[in-house]
Amino acid sequence: MEHMTQNEESSQKAASSVSASPGGIHKQPLPLDDIRALVDACHRCDLCEGRTQVVFGAGNPHADVLIVGEAPGKNEDLQGEPFVGAAGKFLNELLDSANLKREDVFIANVIKCRPPGNRNPRADEIEACADFLREQTRTINPKVIVTLGNFATQFIMKTGIGITHLHGTIHQVGRFTVMPVYHPAAAIYDRAKRDVLFEDFAQVGRVVRELGAQAC
Repeated sequence: MEHMTQNEESSQKAASSVSASPGGIHKQPLPLDDIRALVDACHRCDLCEGRTQVVFGAGNPHADVLIVGEAPGKNEDLQGEPFVGAAGKFLNELLDSANLKREDVFIANVIKCRPPGNRNPRADEIEACADFLREQTRTINPKVIVTLGNFATQFIMKTGIGITHLHGTIHQVGRFTVMPVYHPAAAIYDRAKRDVLFEDFAQVGRVVRELGAQAC
């Protein structure tokens, strides 16, 4: 009988923990490494067949700010890191303008594998991947969730309202302060959105500072 590798054993333990509770969500937050093992081994939808690697997310595991995007693109699929292309470079500028550093936040996507041709993720793919982001959120336990674009916003807020109407607004979703903004990629194709994004991220910075001051 072959011995399991360390990654396989970790994945099996994590899978057992998740499946032990209703809806696939463990009662206690899972360590991020255990969630990553689940994502690495995931074959819940057809996206696994075309991925180079999964894009789990990256950043501070105890971040006050969780930034949620839609899905990996080509560069992210190749490198296994979120937001490493042109949109990622602009996201770094936006974070800097809000007095936030990339290493101080955690960045993840609703979908962990790249959809073919960067198409929009399907509803069944979002549902298949949903538990992973929920578990990441529970474990990181941020004060603020910044949702980038329609898919992330509609998933986190459970709404059908589009980002055009929701960007720049502040919402309380459970214990989290949720702040929807345009996806940084939108500003690459529509330069008029750059100023709007800088304004919205300035507000993110203010809210994060205010929440930090309240916690002192």
